[in-house]
Amino acid sequence: MKERETLNERRRRADAEARRKKKLVAELYADFEKRREMRRQIERGWQLNMNFIGGNQYCDISPRGVEEEDDGFFWQSRKCFNHIAPTIETRLARLAKVRPSLNVRAFSDADDDVKTARLCSNILKSVKNRVDLDKVVERATLWSESCGTAFYKVVWNYDDGNVIGTDETGKSVHEGDVNVVALSPFEIYPDSLTAEDMSEVKSLIHAKAVPVSDIYEKFGLELKGRTVTDFPLAPYSAAGGWKRPSDGDFRPAIENAEILIERYIRPNGQYPDGRLEIAAGGVLLFEGPLPYRNGDRGERTLPFIRQTCIGLAGAFYGTCVVDRMIPLQRAYNAVRNRKHEFLNRLSMGVIAVEDGSVDAEELADEGLYPGKVLVYRQGSAKPEFLDCGSLPDEFEKEEERISNEFILVSGMSQVTRNSLNPTHVTSATGLQLLIDQDTNRMRMSVESVERAVKEAGKQILHLYRQFASAQRVLRMTGTGGYTELVCFQGSDISSDDVQFDTGYETTPEREREELLAMLELGLLQDKDGRMSDDARNKVLDALGYGSLENARDISRLHLRKAEKENVLLLTKEVEADGYDDHALHIAEHTRALLSGGERDDAVKERMLRHLEAHRTKRSQTE
Repeated sequence: MKERETLNERRRRADAEARRKKKLVAELYADFEKRREMRRQIERGWQLNMNFIGGNQYCDISPRGVEEEDDGFFWQSRKCFNHIAPTIETRLARLAKVRPSLNVRAFSDADDDVKTARLCSNILKSVKNRVDLDKVVERATLWSESCGTAFYKVVWNYDDGNVIGTDETGKSVHEGDVNVVALSPFEIYPDSLTAEDMSEVKSLIHAKAVPVSDIYEKFGLELKGRTVTDFPLAPYSAAGGWKRPSDGDFRPAIENAEILIERYIRPNGQYPDGRLEIAAGGVLLFEGPLPYRNGDRGERTLPFIRQTCIGLAGAFYGTCVVDRMIPLQRAYNAVRNRKHEFLNRLSMGVIAVEDGSVDAEELADEGLYPGKVLVYRQGSAKPEFLDCGSLPDEFEKEEERISNEFILVSGMSQVTRNSLNPTHVTSATGLQLLIDQDTNRMRMSVESVERAVKEAGKQILHLYRQFASAQRVLRMTGTGGYTELVCFQGSDISSDDVQFDTGYETTPEREREELLAMLELGLLQDKDGRMSDDARNKVLDALGYGSLENARDISRLHLRKAEKENVLLLTKEVEADGYDDHALHIAEHTRALLSGGERDDAVKERMLRHLEAHRTKRSQTE
C-alpha cells in the first residue's frame, strides 16, 4: 500500500513538474512574441536601411513591412545613384583603425601585481589572436553602421581549447576557452526599449533560428524541425533588397530549424543568482542560474555588450547616419532621374503629328531615325518636333545643394569621402586639420567601439578566473622580448583594470611623423649632440627596421642579454662575461635598480655585486 502511495506521489510530482515546465515555456514564448511585436517598427527601419545600402532605394515602410513603391508612370526613370554605400564604406574604413591593444594595469608597483598584470595582458593578446577579435569587431561595426546598434556575446565554450581526456562514452573532453561573437540587433530583445544602457536592462532575450542538429549536439534533445521563414535570421523585406536579382521574390529560409530562445534575467529578489531559460520547438531545454560571474565585482550578469553608431536619449537601440541620409538619397535620385528624362526629351524629341496624317504606331515604334522616309497624308500638316526648351539651371543647383547636404549629414568631408580638396588648402597642417575635423565628428562611434572592446576584455578575464580551475599553459612574451611558457589558473587572475595602449587618434603614420620631428629637433641626442646606440636601436624599431639594425650592430643583443640577466638575478647569482659590452650592461642594470620599486635586500645585493663585476672587467680592458 505504501509503495503504491509512493508511486502515485511520484507520478503527481512528475505531472506537476511537467505542467510547470509547460507553463514556463508558454510564458517564455508569450514574452518573446510581446517583445517582438513591441520592436516591430524599429526592425522595419533596419530593413529599410539595409535596402538603401544595397541599392534598392524605391521602397518604403508600410503597415505590412518594407514594400516596393509603385511606378508613377511607365516611362519614368527609376535609377539609383547610391551615395549611402560609399559613405558607409568610408566610415568603416576609418573605424577599422580603432583596434587598440588591450593591456591590464597593475594594482600596485609590487612585483606580484606587475607579474599578474603582465599575465592578464598576455591572456588578452592570446584570446585576441585566437578568436580573431579584429574580425569580430569589424562585423559588429558593420551592423552598428547599418542599423545603429550591434552586440557582442562573451561566453565560455566547453568544447574549445586543448583536449585533456575522454569521457565514459569516448568523447573528447576539452579544457574549454572563451569565445567572442558579434550579434546583429535582429537577435536581441530587451525588456524595455527605453533603457539607455545594458546596466538598465533587467532581462534580455537572445533569439536565433538554428538547425535542429546543432540543438541536439548541444542539449541532447532531438526536435522535429521546420522551415523557418517568419523570423529575421537573415534580414528580409518584400522589396527584395540586398539580394541577388536572380533570387526574385524568394524569401530566405532555413530548413530543419527551430527558433532557439534564451532568456537572461538579472539577479533579483526572486533569483539571487539570476536566471537563464532556454527553449526551442515548444520544449524547455535548460533552466538555472546565470552561468557566468562576469560582473566587475564577481556578480552574475548578462554576457552581452552593446555598441552603437549614434546613441539616442531614452532609447536602447541607437541610430546611424543611414537614417539621416535616406531622405536626401530619395531627393537626389528624383533630381537625377528627372534631369535625365529632360535630357532624353531634348535628344530624342517630342513629335507632334496631325491625326490620321501618318502611321502613328509605326512612328511610335521606330521614331525618326536618320535616313527615315516619312510619308504623311497629302494636304495635312507634316509632323514636327516640339520645342522642349533647355535644361533649367535649377537642376544643377538642386543637385549641388543635395550633394553638400550629404557631406553635412554623413559627417564626412570631401577630403575623406571623395579624396578631394575643395577648399584648395595646400599646407600639410591645414589638410591635417580637415582630417581631424572628420575624426571629431566620428568620435561618438569611436568611443562606443572602444568601450565595447574594453568591456569584452574585462569579461574575458572574468571567465578565465571562473572556469580556468586547472593549470593551463600560455606562451607569452617575457622581459627582454624572450618567449616564456607560463602555467596559470583562474586564481592567478586578480587584476582586471583593462586599459588601452593607444587610442583612435594615434596611428603608425602619425607616430613616425612625430618621431622624425623629434629627431630633427635633436630631442633624442645627448649633451654632446650624439645619439646613443640604445636610442638608435629604439628609433629603428619604431620605424620598422629593428631587424636591420640587429644584423649590423650587436648592441641590441647586449641589451637583451642584460635584460635577461636582470630576471635571473632575482633568484640567483649571475657572472659577468668577458665578452659583454660592459657600458651597456652597466646602464641597463642601473636602470633596473632605479625602476624596479621595492626589492628584497638579497636581490639588491646580487645586482650590486654583478654591477661591480662589470666595472672591474671594464677597468681591466681599458
